[in-house]
Amino acid sequence: MNVIRLADLIAQGRVAGKRVFIRADLNVPQDDAGRITEDTRIRASVPCIRMALDAGAAVMVTSHLGRPTEGEFKPADTLAPVAARLSELLGREVPLVSNWVDGVTVAPGQVVLLENCRVNKGEKKNDPALARKLAALCDIFVHDAFGTAHRAEASTYGIAQFAPIACAGPLLAAEIDAVTKALANPKRPLLAIVAGSKVSTKLTILQSLATKVDGLIVGGGIANTFMLAAGLPIGKSLAEPDLLDQAKSVIAAMKARGAAVPIPTDVVVAKAFKADAPATVKLAADVADDDLILDIGPQTAATLAAQLKAAGTIVWNGPVGVFEFDAYAHGTETIARAIAASPAFSIAGGGDTLAAIAKYGIEKDIGYISTGGGAFLEVLEGKTLPAFEILAARAAG
Repeated sequence: MNVIRLADLIAQGRVAGKRVFIRADLNVPQDDAGRITEDTRIRASVPCIRMALDAGAAVMVTSHLGRPTEGEFKPADTLAPVAARLSELLGREVPLVSNWVDGVTVAPGQVVLLENCRVNKGEKKNDPALARKLAALCDIFVHDAFGTAHRAEASTYGIAQFAPIACAGPLLAAEIDAVTKALANPKRPLLAIVAGSKVSTKLTILQSLATKVDGLIVGGGIANTFMLAAGLPIGKSLAEPDLLDQAKSVIAAMKARGAAVPIPTDVVVAKAFKADAPATVKLAADVADDDLILDIGPQTAATLAAQLKAAGTIVWNGPVGVFEFDAYAHGTETIARAIAASPAFSIAGGGDTLAAIAKYGIEKDIGYISTGGGAFLEVLEGKTLPAFEILAARAAG
């Protein structure tokens, strides 16, 4: 995908003295007192800000935080804790600016944080009047918020339409490169792991991947529905019987291409959904009527691990069992460690997936960890994200 990149503009000497507007994703979790509890997104945004500052730009950064009501600013909506953390990470004061839509004062070599952009009236509906005002603030717009790339809003899409130059920051550029490498030009075999509680939420992703991948590993409640489609008993496990035809069609689509959806041959079951519920390994055909399937079994995990170690490319979205309960985490741990040990290029995304990666300490062994939840899923679905679309259009002139 051809987009202008901030790094290219800097290399060409086109950033010094310019007003640079960075749309970052600083939407971090906070406790009841407003303290930041996890700052990954803030840390991920720092390289882009440093690049612009080091190039001599006058830098403005903004982000949404939470779900504020447009036009009604409340204390809980403030980016003040983010400004404080950003100041620590950059080693310089980052002033927070309110009521900034009609003008911002910032000099080359300085950086300011613009208050929660989602409070601005017209932000979510991408109001053209607001978008033009945002674009008027800058010479260069930098989109560096992959987590918002699937939304066409004033600070993500409209501004990119009207700014003199619109480009991708290092974080967004890395996402574009990783997605292209994994899905557009993959080294084969290409294996995808799609897990979660419901087929309905991932159905279009499964259908899209069924036309691309060499192996489609399903896990969690999704796997239960596929087991049911394969004629296996699942007891009282979470499943969606009304989607059996769709599950069968995904299996058939894969089979027609000489590919497969591996169905678990053994599972780990319990009689209740509790962390301390006794865990029992059973053959998939032996699941009792009062059993709950909470993980794949060791035989299935070993088979899948061998496939993953022989893969060329791996796309991972979702743990394959209730990994929050230690007794039902073995399947996810085996899969995670197999991906880490595989020579394949791997891309992983989704909140639960990132939690599993952190739990097993394999961050350095994953090819690329995506920062966007909904955006990552839409890419897997085969959709062109609005952010990619507008940046590609601007690059094309």
